[in-house]
Parts: sequence; C-alpha cells; structure tokens
Amino acid sequence: MGRSRYIWGTTAVVSAGLVGGLLLTGGSDQPGRNADRDGRPGPVKSQARTAALPTTDQGTRATLKQDRTEPFSMLGITWSDPAARVTGTIEARTRAAGSGQWSDWLRLDGTGGQGEAGARRGGTEPAWVGPSDGVEVRVTADGRTSDRLPAGLRLDMIDPGGGDSGTGVPGGMEPAGHHVDAPDDPAESPDPADTEPGEVPDPDAPAGEEETTAPTEPEPPVEPAPSSQTPTASPPASPPPSATPSPSASATGPAAPPSTAPRPAIVSRAGWGADESISPEEPGYLPGGKIKAVVVHHTAESNNYTCADGPAVVRGIYAYHVRQLKWKDLGYNFLVDKCGTVYEGRKGGVDQPVMGAHAYGFNAETTGISILGTYTDVAPSNAALTSVARIAAWKLGQYGVSPAGTATLTAGESGSNYTRKTWAKGAKLSLPALHGHRENYNTQCPGNAYYAKLPTLRDWAAGPVKGLAIKSVTGAGLSGTTYYTTAAVTVSWTATTPSALIGKYELLVDGEPVATAAGTATSARATLAPGSHQVQVRATHQSGKTATSAAATVVAETTAPTFPVKPALALRTGTVNTTAVPVTLSWKASDDAALKEVRLTAPTTATYGPATTSAGLTAKSGAATSWSLTAHDQAGNTGTATVSGTPVIVQETSATRTGTWTGKSSTSYLGGKSLTSSAKDASLTWTFTGRSVAWLVSRAATSGQAHIYVDGTKAATVDLKSATAKYRDAIWTKTWSTSAKHTVKVVVVGTSGRPAVTTDGIVYLK
Repeated sequence: MGRSRYIWGTTAVVSAGLVGGLLLTGGSDQPGRNADRDGRPGPVKSQARTAALPTTDQGTRATLKQDRTEPFSMLGITWSDPAARVTGTIEARTRAAGSGQWSDWLRLDGTGGQGEAGARRGGTEPAWVGPSDGVEVRVTADGRTSDRLPAGLRLDMIDPGGGDSGTGVPGGMEPAGHHVDAPDDPAESPDPADTEPGEVPDPDAPAGEEETTAPTEPEPPVEPAPSSQTPTASPPASPPPSATPSPSASATGPAAPPSTAPRPAIVSRAGWGADESISPEEPGYLPGGKIKAVVVHHTAESNNYTCADGPAVVRGIYAYHVRQLKWKDLGYNFLVDKCGTVYEGRKGGVDQPVMGAHAYGFNAETTGISILGTYTDVAPSNAALTSVARIAAWKLGQYGVSPAGTATLTAGESGSNYTRKTWAKGAKLSLPALHGHRENYNTQCPGNAYYAKLPTLRDWAAGPVKGLAIKSVTGAGLSGTTYYTTAAVTVSWTATTPSALIGKYELLVDGEPVATAAGTATSARATLAPGSHQVQVRATHQSGKTATSAAATVVAETTAPTFPVKPALALRTGTVNTTAVPVTLSWKASDDAALKEVRLTAPTTATYGPATTSAGLTAKSGAATSWSLTAHDQAGNTGTATVSGTPVIVQETSATRTGTWTGKSSTSYLGGKSLTSSAKDASLTWTFTGRSVAWLVSRAATSGQAHIYVDGTKAATVDLKSATAKYRDAIWTKTWSTSAKHTVKVVVVGTSGRPAVTTDGIVYLK
C-alpha cells in the first residue's frame, strides 16, 4: 500500500470544528505500552474523530479549515466506496500543538485500493503529522478522469494514545467512556443533536445514529484465495517444539517451519500497545500455508517522526485500518521504523504464514513489510533497509524461497500494476520473490527512491556478502601493491552488506583460515611466517553463502636496511653565519625488500623518501656535529649510520697576501671586517686540512671577477657581480673524498669597469 502517481486538478479546501478528543503522549515502562492503575502493562487506547467533507462545485471540490481541534497525531481522508479512487489532489496541513505553527501542505495518496476483500471504506494512507490541534484540508477532483469526488468523503483524525495529556490519568490511560470511535460510513454518522460544539457531521448521515466504540457487526470476509488454490485442512494446533510462537499467535495457527535465516528482534503487538479489543476476530492464515513472496511497502506518510514515536505511529495505522477503513486488523504483517525497529503487524504469530491485507489480489501468497514514512524522493535509512532484509530472509527462509529468486503468484482478483500491466483473476504472474507493491498493484508504493533500492535489498537478504574488500593492513608498509611486515599484521576490511546479515568473517593466509571474527567485526590479526603470502577475507552470509575478497600480497621479512656508502658531509653555497654554515648531507640506503624512508634523527629531525639521497642543512661553525640517520624498510626493520664534521671559518686576515688589499668594517661582514682589492693579480692564499672548502665574499653590482687556484692549479673563474648586495656569500665550494692538506688562492682579475673583489675568508670542513 502506498502513494500512487499524482494527477493534479483544481484546488479546494475543507474545514471542521472538533472537540472532546484526548491526546495521550509521553512514555511508559515499555515501548508503546500503558500501565493500568496497579502498574500492570496494558493496551493503549486510541481516539478517533471524523469530520464530514461537504463537496461544492457539483461535487468536484471539498474544503475544510479548523483553527482549533482536539489533539491528534495522524490523519487520513476516507470515503464510502472502498473501490473508488481520487485521482485529483488531496492535501492537508496541520497546526502543531503548543507552537501553533502551521505545517507545509502534505500531499495524500487518493489512489490506494482495497487492502482486503469486503473493506468497508476506501481512503488515503494515514499520514503521521505529530501532535496537532488544527487542520486544513483541500480536495479536488481530476476533471480529466472523474467528474465528482466519491460519496461519504470525510476527514479522519487519530490520537494513537500512549502519553499524559494533563488529565491526571495515571500512566496516560484514557478515562472510561471518553473514547470516540469513527463511524464506518455516512449511515453511521452521529446525530447532529449529539455533535459537540464546532463539529461538522456527515451531511449524508440520517439523524439519530450514534458513533460506536467498537465494531458492532462481523468484519468483512478476508480476501478470497486464488481461484487455482484449494484451502488446506486444518493446520496443527500448535507449532513444533523448535519454533517459538509469537505472544499473539493463535492456537489454531499452522506449524511454524524453521528458517534458513535467523529471526530478527521484533516488538510484539503487546510491546507497541495494541488494543486487541478493536479487532476481536481470529487471525487468518495463507490458504496454501506457504509464503511465496515478500511485498515491501512504505506507509506514504511524513518522515518527520522520531524513533520514539514509532509505537504511536504503528498504533495510529492500526486504528486507521481497523476503525476507519473497517478492516479486520492492521494490514501489514510487519512494520519497520527509520531506526530499524521491527514491529509485529497483523496478529496470528510472527512466525506463522499470517494472511495480511497489504497487496489486494495477492495477500493469499505473500507477507507484507512496510517502512514507516514516504520514500518517493529519499531512500529509507540503512537501518530500516537492513531490518527489512532480515525479516524477508527469515520469512522466505521458512519456506525455502530465495530472496533473490522469483515466485509464481496466482492473482486472487483481476488488476493492473504501476506500469499498466493487466491480468485477470486466476492469472499466473512471475514476480521477484522480494518485490515492491507497485509490481502487483497500480500504486507508486514503495516510492521511487525505495524501489531503486530493491536490488540491493535482495542482495542483502539472499547473500552472499557484497562489496567485500580488504581496506588496510596495519603493522605493514605498502609499496606498490605489496605489503611488507616483520610478522604480525592487522587486516581491516569493508563490506556493503550490513553486519546484521553476516554470520562470520575468516582471515585467510594462503587459502587457509588463521583467524575467525564475528559478523560485526571489521578486522582480525595474524602472525605471518617469513616469505610472501596471499591474504584474503572470507565472509559467511547468514544464509551460509560465502564470499572471498581479492587477495593482498603480504611479505614477511626481518632483514634490516643498510647504508652501502657511508653518509658524507660537504660545504655548499649560500649565506654563512657562525651559527649556520650551509652543508650538504648525503647518503645511500638500500633494502633487500622495499626501502620506505630515511630519517635524520640528530642534530635535527627530518624524514626523506626512499629515492632521496641528500639534504641541504646548516651546521654551527667551530663545533663538532654528529649527523645520525636511520633507514626504515616497509616491513618496519631499521638500520643506522652516522657521520661527523666541524665547519671552521678562517678569516681573511689569516691569508697570505700579495698586491694591495684594504680593510673594510661593517656588521654585515664575518667578524665585522673584510678585505677588498681592485688591483689586478692581487691575491690571498689560505692553507687548511680538511675535505671541503668554500670561499666567502661580498657581492654587489660593481663587484669584479677572481681566479681560484687549488693546490696550485686553476680551478675556476668566479664573477662576484650581483644585482642585489650580498654578504658572507659562499660563492664557490670544492669537496674531496678524504681529508687532506690543501691551499686555496684567490687572484683579482681586474675586470674592466668593476675590478673590486671583497672577501671575508674561507670556511672548511674538518
């Protein structure tokens, strides 16, 4: 049952004045239950109010607005002929109790059909609107397909009970005699003389009739069995010892076969506060005693309920189906709220093949599950879908039906579906074993967004586990597509099938299970022997079907990485300070499996990738510094190496001079002083023992060139010209493989127009 495709027509509005109802809200010691005055659990009484919707414009419009009504939380629009449809528009909005704020207009489905044969009234799906004390309705016939709205049109408002409205009644129980049941058709409408102030009676009702608090005549017969079926003999009086009957199971119910899937938790009718007095008729069971398919629905009402409202919403639907539409019981076999809580619907035992009133023409071979809310544009929550999958798997599993399979159903009545496929009574239809209501009835139910989820729902219910994949391997490093570890790893995985439908997981190493985890687990540990291994995860669905993830290659190894070439230090170009001499640290690390990184641990810290072999750093002059490196492989093994060095600054005054040199003073120079010369062939010579050297100069746009000789051989000609002024600049460096005694001589070239050369000295690495 649910919302069908809408056909817009012209608009109209309906208004009624209602008093005398009682809103019962709040909680109790059990979900959805009341307590009698002595504290014993008991049913929750619901209240119902009706208001006739008089038509105008030759029966094509009906409007109603009431700014003050007795509190209610659910509403629906009903009419006398259960087979009639309203293909125009039915809309309602309500005023929130307390805040007085009016809601947006809510579209109601007027194309819902009979839930079971003999239904006394037709109507929309009931809409949960939350605690309300005002209502406005507008109904318009579709001028293209119908000339008039159906007879007996009325607004039905339900307070599902379950709380305290300030009446002083303990536990939210209603006062005796306060309940007002809705008339089942215009002939049973209240006498206008007895109508409370502001109430609008049904204009078609004769005077003198009164509303009743319970059905006063036998309920209509349940839907007939398909013409090709013959009712079976009376079933066993009680289920076999292996089955656990529902608290509401009938003594005459058939035996409950065991299922291939576990039973999910289900809130019993007593748990949600069912008032059994309003549906005293014994439950009925499928004529063939076998469920062939599951039909899923949405209740086509607002999604703006809280999970705590779930029992009240179920009670409201129950009251609407029984009191307003005059069905024998709640139409659905099971209901699920958006938090995934499952509620027992039609009585007779949740483990029995109870005949519901949810799929007219196919009730005799199916069970119905409805999610509370409307899912035309938004999909149900994963929690709700998971519960539907679990119920479907359990119920179909009792009769050996795969949720991913198909079922051949015999039509109990002629009809058509949402795609306009038609059939005659007795026709054989091949349908998915888990299908939406729209496939066997002309309705949009269970909504487009929900309907799109049915393939996923079948996968979840039937198995095997879908979307199984290894997500990560911790305790191991990843290089390319291979993991490396010393031995112990934690393998994490993911799956799209909800954990509630998964029996267990197994961690496989080279095809053999080494660890087992619950279906709720997402990881497991293993210790690997040295060598290369194929690691997988195997999931066992509750059906027993298994799925195995793609393999991950994991190599276990304990060999430490090495430094085949000892790390080395060298001076580099850049600005020199006594506390920061530019140096280059170089290294070569390797590993027999997969090098991950090299970390510098002293005198500072840094981390470098496996392809990096050097880094530019700085060192304090005059101080011996030890540089420590640690190589890490992907498995977690490590190897270390160290190199030491001392940068030594030699001032310009320590050089042997030839030619003319002039001293200069500035805080920008090392030691505050430098030497400068513009005389061609003037020279400075330093002698030192070390393995790396750098010449320090000052530079400007007027700076000239100099020749550099190393150990008597010309090594370079350096141009000191710079667009910006620079001081203490290591402009030239040279490094040897070993430490030795060397001389460095600087000779002024005498460059035309800019002959000056200014130097601070040298720095060498001891």
